Amino acid sequence: MPGREQIDTELVVVGAGAAGLYAALTAASLGATVTVISATPLAQTASYWAQGGLAAALGEDDSPQLHLADTETAGRGLVRRSAAEILVNEAPAMIGELQKIRMRFDVDGDGHLSLGLEGGHSRRRILHAGGSSTGRRLARQLSAALVREPRVTILEGSRASNLWTEDGRVVGVVCEDDLAVRARGTVIATGGAAALWQRTTNPPGSIGIGIMLARAAGAAVADLEFVQFHPTAVVGVPGREGFLISEAIRGEGATLVGPDGERFVDELAPRDEVARAIAALLEEQSVTSVGLDMSSVDAGRFPNIEDALLKSGLDPSSDLIPVAPAAHYLMGGVVSDLNGATNVDGLYVIGESACSGLHGANRLASNSLSECMVFGARAARAALGEPASEAGNPPPAGALELPSPATREAMWRHAGLIRNRDGLEALLDDPYPLAALVARCALAREESRGAHWRSDFPTLNPSFDSMHAVISGESAAFERWQ
Repeated sequence: MPGREQIDTELVVVGAGAAGLYAALTAASLGATVTVISATPLAQTASYWAQGGLAAALGEDDSPQLHLADTETAGRGLVRRSAAEILVNEAPAMIGELQKIRMRFDVDGDGHLSLGLEGGHSRRRILHAGGSSTGRRLARQLSAALVREPRVTILEGSRASNLWTEDGRVVGVVCEDDLAVRARGTVIATGGAAALWQRTTNPPGSIGIGIMLARAAGAAVADLEFVQFHPTAVVGVPGREGFLISEAIRGEGATLVGPDGERFVDELAPRDEVARAIAALLEEQSVTSVGLDMSSVDAGRFPNIEDALLKSGLDPSSDLIPVAPAAHYLMGGVVSDLNGATNVDGLYVIGESACSGLHGANRLASNSLSECMVFGARAARAALGEPASEAGNPPPAGALELPSPATREAMWRHAGLIRNRDGLEALLDDPYPLAALVARCALAREESRGAHWRSDFPTLNPSFDSMHAVISGESAAFERWQ
């Protein structure tokens, strides 16, 4: 198209959350030119709202082996060990790299890194920054470091509409405004899809756009049946519906109580267990929420949570906070190897958009931000090894599909904490393609495991151990990942 604007770069990154920002920084540090496409202003992505921390085995009583064991326990026989070994072995050094770009983590009275405890972890290994403001501070620090890089071009307010492919290879990205970016390597880092569910902790844009872009280019997807429902999201508070109360609060002693004021669950069990225990009580007692008792916790250590609750008329020092599960994190996504590469040449995917098998059937708390850093760096290095593109004219911009309120309600009703065949089959005809893909994976997995729970197949089936539901064409087929 004559006069059409085009940018030539070595690496193009779609998404400016923690994974995308760190991948871009890594590539720039290697001397590459990088273009980052961000639909929102920097530091306003889903990572910005993350209240958890970064998991890394740094304590004297900890080790990567213990971190690996906890990850595999949470993942319920579905964790790809090779991916988990990379995470637990590389996470400690990654923390040091973040400190080099002036990321300041919380410290104790002696000036040592303060390590928190979260559900599913057998040791204190969670690093926070500003208590529950970790995501906010991490996104800000990475953004600040990125804008100082002269080799980086940032396209804020620009949304990718489709991938630019030629001869089966992804050679760049086309944006909604018809701007084309040609690159040797393309990295998808657009986050997950938990906002497809009616009740969610995620911002509205978390609807799987990157997953659908990759799928349209021929990439395989997997494990979409596994969506983690966070146990403690605020209920019934105007303006705060779905507001996340960090698991770190329970790590410091907060308890969950039913209508009778009694505890009913181990608050630090893996998230799927806690969420289902809450859901069972809600149904049994015909109530909409349980109470989170934070009275024993110094809420001042979690300033953004304390401030949000106080502004909503709730005093965490004395009031029970009404909470219930909400869709929070998608373990599945675009199939990727240990360097973020997909089955489509030139295309890489990282963060919550990716499915390397790291999280298995249930993500261990705070492994995700660490994943963004570790695998973001690996993908950047690998993508720069792709051949330079000599592609000709880019395709026109495509039209992005968006889910309707009816789709979000149907996802909550039919693909929520408890599923069955009839409900999942009803989703197969949903107009939003990702909803139907989730249903296909969930229908194929005729068992209950981790974050996937079917009332018609209520037990774990050992024959599905290490087996991942992969969709390359139209149907799901199981593959064993080592």
